Amino acid sequence: MLDIADELHRWVEQGRDFAVATVAAVGGSAPRLPGAALAVDAEGTAIGSVSGGCVEGAVYDLCRQALKDGQSVLERFGYSDEDAFAVGLTCGGVIDILVTPVRAADPVRPVAAAALAAAARGAAAALARIVAGPAGLSGRALLVRADGTVEGGFGAHPELDRTVAAEAGALLDAGRTGTLEIGAEGSRCGAPLTVLVESSVPPPRMIVFGAIDFAAALVRIGKFLNYHVTVCDARPVFATRTRFPEADEIVVQWPHRYLERTDVDGRTVLCVLTHDPKFDVPLLRRALGLPVAYVGAMGSRRTHLDRRQRLREIGVTELELARLHSPIGLDLGARTPQETALSIASEIVASRRGGSGASLTGARTPIHHDTVTVPPRRIGSVA
Repeated sequence: MLDIADELHRWVEQGRDFAVATVAAVGGSAPRLPGAALAVDAEGTAIGSVSGGCVEGAVYDLCRQALKDGQSVLERFGYSDEDAFAVGLTCGGVIDILVTPVRAADPVRPVAAAALAAAARGAAAALARIVAGPAGLSGRALLVRADGTVEGGFGAHPELDRTVAAEAGALLDAGRTGTLEIGAEGSRCGAPLTVLVESSVPPPRMIVFGAIDFAAALVRIGKFLNYHVTVCDARPVFATRTRFPEADEIVVQWPHRYLERTDVDGRTVLCVLTHDPKFDVPLLRRALGLPVAYVGAMGSRRTHLDRRQRLREIGVTELELARLHSPIGLDLGARTPQETALSIASEIVASRRGGSGASLTGARTPIHHDTVTVPPRRIGSVA
């Protein structure tokens, strides 16, 4: 439900009752990842999406039913050639949907409200709910914040809450949403439980070095992809709010010095567009030693070869050089700043999701590379 936290937080503040359907697990060519959500309030208003349209109608009905009877439900949607009229995914994938009522009297309400408030203001939070397990454990939730504090719980066994809180904290640190398989007593003992942990973290960072016209286009597409975008350049005449109105932050400083003091993590992408040795060589020396998701540098192939040699001469290793995407971007035949920004963004997405960058036409590779397999199980109410 944290996927649509802004809207749901408003619903909570307005006192609305609602039910939320959340993708708990996916398999094959499923259109949405775990954590994607659709919610329906008591008046029938719907927000969000769990499948891009394939099963929205059926999930909407499940939410309406959950609002009436107060029961959490786990439902699987797939595709059957034998029953062409069955509700399912035409793409051939499989998704498990957890439907949870969030009404005023439901025990999940205060914990969900706290999680939605945190996510809506941009704070890191992880919300854990029981997907499948023994009787008496549905309809509750546990919230873990970035500082390690916990709210709520499952009310079954203290060790269960401690184990889920620790595992949810680890997923939150990684910025991941996923499921856990643990025992009902918080260890390998007891009936097996499946727990969905949704993580909400601040947007990842995109730092664009070089305040050029290509950077302006890249800032726009970076914002479209939900990055927190910083533009950094040592030249104050170019690094201005007028030139980059959509950037979250504009920094006038030598690029390598800024990179030495700013915070980055495993989701950060660094785009070096300066293609000037006095800027990009010291910058890349620093960048290639950081645990970031992507480092790309603009320039011709000749510039690239010269840059690699300069980096070797100042001690950058071959292993570090192998991380460098240069010349930056995918081969789209791009010419304009907008086309070049699309080329760079495409390479960033491919790097993040494990794509090849090749045309899907005629290919036999999976369309979605980062899905997880849904284990076989009996579908029914969450007991």
